[in-house]
Amino acid sequence: MVGPDFTAPDAPVAEQYLEAGNTAVRTDRQDYVEWWSAFGDPTLTSLVEQAYRQNLSLMAAGARVLEARAALGVAIGQFYPQQQQIGGGVTYNQFSKADSSVNPLGALDNNIWRANLGISVGWELDIWGKFRRGVESASASYLASIATYDDVLVTLVGDVATTYIGIRTLQTQLRVARENVVKQRKALQIARDRYNGGAATLLDVFQAQNVLGQTEASIPQLTAQLQQGEAALRVLLGLSPTAMTQLLEGRATIPVPPPEVAVGIPADLVRRRPDIRAAELRAAAQSAKIGMTKAQLFPAFSLTGAFGGGATSTNEIPVGQVFTSNAISFAFGPTFSWPILNYGQITNQVRVQDARLQALLLEYQQAVLVAQKEVESNLSGYLNGRQQIDFLRASVRAAANAETIALDQYQLGTRDFTTVLTAEQNLYNAQMSLASAEGSLSIALARLYRALGGGWQLRGNSEFVNDKVREQMRNRTNWGTLLPPSGPPPVPVPGLPGPEDRGPTVRAPEW
Repeated sequence: MVGPDFTAPDAPVAEQYLEAGNTAVRTDRQDYVEWWSAFGDPTLTSLVEQAYRQNLSLMAAGARVLEARAALGVAIGQFYPQQQQIGGGVTYNQFSKADSSVNPLGALDNNIWRANLGISVGWELDIWGKFRRGVESASASYLASIATYDDVLVTLVGDVATTYIGIRTLQTQLRVARENVVKQRKALQIARDRYNGGAATLLDVFQAQNVLGQTEASIPQLTAQLQQGEAALRVLLGLSPTAMTQLLEGRATIPVPPPEVAVGIPADLVRRRPDIRAAELRAAAQSAKIGMTKAQLFPAFSLTGAFGGGATSTNEIPVGQVFTSNAISFAFGPTFSWPILNYGQITNQVRVQDARLQALLLEYQQAVLVAQKEVESNLSGYLNGRQQIDFLRASVRAAANAETIALDQYQLGTRDFTTVLTAEQNLYNAQMSLASAEGSLSIALARLYRALGGGWQLRGNSEFVNDKVREQMRNRTNWGTLLPPSGPPPVPVPGLPGPEDRGPTVRAPEW
């Protein structure tokens, strides 16, 4: 076969992550099959499973897998005679009496019937590997579509987890705000009582009202953000606007991350992440296109043939004789074509394909670098977030104690009300910052797991579209074994990828 044989480019991979020496980081090999279970939150697990079954973007990616598999079948079909045509017809002809070139000397009847029936075949031989390269390209594109589907699934699982954690964070902040509203209303009542008793001025009352109003004003803002998070979660789950109470049942707490995380080594990342695999396969598909284009520089050899019968109702011969041996005619033989005067067009087309390959190879290397950057960034966010939370928890404890002491001393008349207000504001801000940091820590871990490329294993041997979409497609088109009927799949799965997709040219995914 003409053209280059694809080899995976060297990937710029580090030996280990920068934070590998941290006691909270493990470097043992992991596959992160169900990484979201590390949070120990059954609601999150349920949401991930529902999103996998119903997300529309994921099913659209699954439909593109079916498209790529059908395109592979088209490419394989090029191995067989490319032109296969059966034709026939019956025509009634009336010749001009004044045109001797059509009916010289009146030798033919002026009105005749003509019938013909035949088959023609044209088969271009794959001397230079053009069609084999086509199957190679379609095979890599098919596998790239599966890798892209897996990447969409990884992204979906990560988005569900981060959106859910964001919702729980906002619910926690709302609870903090409401609890502080209760405390601040109590402080306002104390200020009013002391004012009515002549022990304080109206300034204390107004200051208490000001602090209370600011805290109360944060509740509608947090509620709007919560509703926006729920709307985003509905889209991920493929749901129309509906109440989320049942889906979000359970205690509204922020999922707690584990005390340590296993990140493996960067070399495992290249093996695991489906977007890196997709980038490599896209380059492989493009590499084969160089050979497909380069084959046009060489002569194309074909075998052509025609077989059929023809009869004309002249001199009282019936057209029915088209079905007799006397009417049979055939032709067979080799042909070739060679575009020798293409003025460099084919050569430049080869250069076009080669430049596209080089761009894809560079994009593959960029994908490897970006993947490592994402892991490093989120790992740093996770580790530093743990330290931040330790400091904030100490800050909350101190603020709570200060608020209690300030209020007691104010009631005894040994402190002014400004000290109470400052303590209240410090406590509220510290509690809100702690809730935000706890949510950010869990989100950083979810993004780290997503960057590590886990979660695509969720699909297992399942089909790429759900039962409803599968039935819609089967009702429109005959998909055969490529799209099995709804219901539990038999073992082994006859769908995608199946046993028929294994071999030297068409193979099942290797991840």
